[in-house]
Amino acid sequence: MTRLEEMLQANEAYCKNPPVDYTGEDAHESKLPKKKIAVFTCMDTRLVELLEPALGLKRGDAKFVKTVGNTLIGPFDGVVRSLMVATYELGIEEIFVVGHDECGMAKTTAKSLIEAMHARGVDDAAIAPLREELVHWADSFSHPAENVKEVVQKLRENPLLPKDLKIHGLMLHPRTGKVDLIESGDA
Repeated sequence: MTRLEEMLQANEAYCKNPPVDYTGEDAHESKLPKKKIAVFTCMDTRLVELLEPALGLKRGDAKFVKTVGNTLIGPFDGVVRSLMVATYELGIEEIFVVGHDECGMAKTTAKSLIEAMHARGVDDAAIAPLREELVHWADSFSHPAENVKEVVQKLRENPLLPKDLKIHGLMLHPRTGKVDLIESGDA
């Protein structure tokens, strides 16, 4: 059985006995984060079932935006666009930038990515126009806590986000769930 077939089979079983009734009155409001917060974090699989309970959150409390290494590239990249919608359309009042110890992005380099891309059949002609950006992005990430500080600062300075939006920076340990405050948006 393929992974796709496994997932479709699991979905069929899930739909026969869902853990939550999504047909009630509250279902329409579920898109709004109850605690009016957004969490911008890494895509690391260890965080999937750890992050919410470690932060005292339940499903529906927050909007989650994930990228590799919780990196932010530009002033109007996909992360900022997601946070704009969360702010202006969904009513968030605070953003939590959550990095984590033992982040794999800290070991990723442009060279290793390009070599892997070539090995998987990506033509150098496709890579060439992005090589400089790839080097800047991949090779500049080496300290997850410093990245959190930089991302918090970039979001605070972003002219597309309101100045009254509280933006915090946190670090999470993926094996213990311990959270350390890096930057407070309450100051």
